[in-house]
Amino acid sequence: MAKKRSGGGLTGTQQAAKFVGVSVLSGAVLAGIALPAFGALGLAAKGTVEGFDEIPANLKTPPLSQRTTILDNKGGQIATVYSRDRTVVPLADISPYMQKAIVAIEDARFYEHGAVDLKGVLRALNKNATSGGVAQGASTLTQQYVKNVFVEEAGDDPDKVAEATQQTLGRKVKELKYAIQVEEELGKKKILENYLNITFFGQQAYGVEAAAKRYFSKPAKDLKLEEAAMLAGIVQSPSRYDPVNDATEAKKRRNVVLQRMADKKDVSQAEADRAKAAPIRLKVAKPKNGCITAISGAGFFCDYVREVFLSDPVFGKTKEDRAKLWNQGGLTVRTTLDPQAQQSAQASIKEHVYQSDKVATAVTLVQPGTGKIMAMGQSRPYGFGNHETQINFSVNRQMGGSNFGFPVGSTFKPFLAAAAIEGGKPPTQEYPSPYEMDYPETVQTCGAKPWVNTNHESLENENESEHGPYSLRKAMEKSVNTYFVQMLGEIGMCPVSQMTEKLHVVQGNGAKLPMVPSALTLGSTGISPLNMASAYAAFASRGTYCTPVAIESIRKADGKALRVPKSSCSQAMSQNTADAINTLLRGVTDSGTGAQAGLSDRDNAGKTGTTDARKNAWFVGYTPNMSGAVWVGSPLQNVEMENITIGGVYKEKVYGGEVPGPIWKDAMTGALSGLPAPEFVRVDIPDPQQSKEPPADPDNAKPQTPGKNKGGKKHRPGGGDNKPGGGAGGGGITAPPNPGISIPPGVIGGAGQTIGGNWP
Repeated sequence: MAKKRSGGGLTGTQQAAKFVGVSVLSGAVLAGIALPAFGALGLAAKGTVEGFDEIPANLKTPPLSQRTTILDNKGGQIATVYSRDRTVVPLADISPYMQKAIVAIEDARFYEHGAVDLKGVLRALNKNATSGGVAQGASTLTQQYVKNVFVEEAGDDPDKVAEATQQTLGRKVKELKYAIQVEEELGKKKILENYLNITFFGQQAYGVEAAAKRYFSKPAKDLKLEEAAMLAGIVQSPSRYDPVNDATEAKKRRNVVLQRMADKKDVSQAEADRAKAAPIRLKVAKPKNGCITAISGAGFFCDYVREVFLSDPVFGKTKEDRAKLWNQGGLTVRTTLDPQAQQSAQASIKEHVYQSDKVATAVTLVQPGTGKIMAMGQSRPYGFGNHETQINFSVNRQMGGSNFGFPVGSTFKPFLAAAAIEGGKPPTQEYPSPYEMDYPETVQTCGAKPWVNTNHESLENENESEHGPYSLRKAMEKSVNTYFVQMLGEIGMCPVSQMTEKLHVVQGNGAKLPMVPSALTLGSTGISPLNMASAYAAFASRGTYCTPVAIESIRKADGKALRVPKSSCSQAMSQNTADAINTLLRGVTDSGTGAQAGLSDRDNAGKTGTTDARKNAWFVGYTPNMSGAVWVGSPLQNVEMENITIGGVYKEKVYGGEVPGPIWKDAMTGALSGLPAPEFVRVDIPDPQQSKEPPADPDNAKPQTPGKNKGGKKHRPGGGDNKPGGGAGGGGITAPPNPGISIPPGVIGGAGQTIGGNWP
């Protein structure tokens, strides 16, 4: 006779059995699964059938989150990023041993029962009633799959994850209804495939493919018997049976799986015994998640790609939509990063500035005419340790950069010169250019109210020997401050502001440049290296500015292509103006302040910059097919670069041409190796005769022989050796630059023709 509980009635086991019978009839059999028998009856009294009928009929299965792979422009892998490391594979790509092992240990009667295993339920309830707790569960693989779908849908929200895994009657009933649907719609093979792809195997590995690669460094299709059994054993408790941290427990569990397989006749007893005798042999591949694992110092570029994805509406209307798509992953992102350029930039950085130095450097290279970012690196690596950072010194704050960018110094002067020439000033313009002077009393702004020098602000050149008169060519080569302040006083600030707007030059915090002379002449405002490299690229492409882009294409896991942001190109200045600036800046790398940066095998141009107290030093330069910006300084702007050691070399004073210049030169040399060497379209800018030639060089560059052209051809005032254009006094123009940039008819032509015929 069955024992009665105190107070009468059936025993817990008898009550549970009766409850199961009722539940089967009502469609709520799952009410008792994995719950203590003494609690099941009470829970069953709470409107189970009504709740069951109210559950939506269709299980919404979100796409499984997978790893996203970020590639360079040649298809090489830069990094993988994921919220969950998973690669979905079909059942055909999963070892038969793995398929049999997971069924044997998790649901031996998987192919014999429907959504629920009644024998398993009775067995589990009896066991639980005896123990007074949850000693044994009875969920089928189908039910486990449904539960994993709930967990996947919860994402990284801890409250939703807790709700998806809680041991409640309501969840069990919901799980059952969806399990019935899944059994009807998918069938056993597809359920098994889905289960093996969704379940967690520990060590950050979701799905069997990621697990096989994590523990054995091989794909799931190549798993051996003992390897498959070990992975199948992990599922019940990934922490307890983790073979990396406890090989003994993992082996015991593996051998249990092997014996279950033998009992089910999935393998012979002899095969199982041989596999049991084998030691646990792991070939662990450490998780490589996130931009911190990027190769060739491309972690900051990788992070920039992520920022682009999360901020651009092309990937979703709201930030939440974009974040959901990114976290879902499974994307293959092909970027613009050129491996040759990136390796060259990083090698140059490593050679010239050490990670532990008091100051840092950032290098960004872009392609003129397309806006493609070719390289992005810095001396302080992406990370959380000493002398590491997560701040991308190359970009604006909203894209993960510094709060305000870095003051650019005299690298701003070409923008002022471009505005003046575009407005009609000849490139032969002269100004007295004294050693020191006050800013003009008033300078016109874009509004009715001019800027007024109420504080009697003044400035001076680098050396007392620097005094004019100077022409624009010499003033640019020597970076003469007073010359450009006089130019600004004459043309006003509005043309400069309009020019920088066309070049998309903004402060590091995204704000417009302030309407003050120091900002629009001497570069006192913080700007990012990417911003500067992109703006200078407009000179290289004969006045065409293109917004920077980092992504070439994106494909989802199903092969479907996503729309990606495209570069927007516009004519920021006339071709004549750009050609004039190119000619002027060639002199800087030829014999001016940037001589140490000059390339010996191709046309190149650029400008140096050194800010007050030498807290920042810059070189921004370009060829017709590559533009690059190099910044050196303290990210916190608290180091004055005098009597300082950088890259193991002592520097009494740091100048833009002396430290950033060589970094730029080495980075560009490697980046351009093997590529065509197109020439600039040059203009004839004769130097007025000067009775006294000031000897000094403000950026301490080593002077070179006047007239020597590092592009490989002689260049004399008057253009006698320039081509095409012919004889003395003519032409002043070389062959057109890179193919694809059209030159209107008549720009290059007959004898005696000079671009921009108004210039004396």
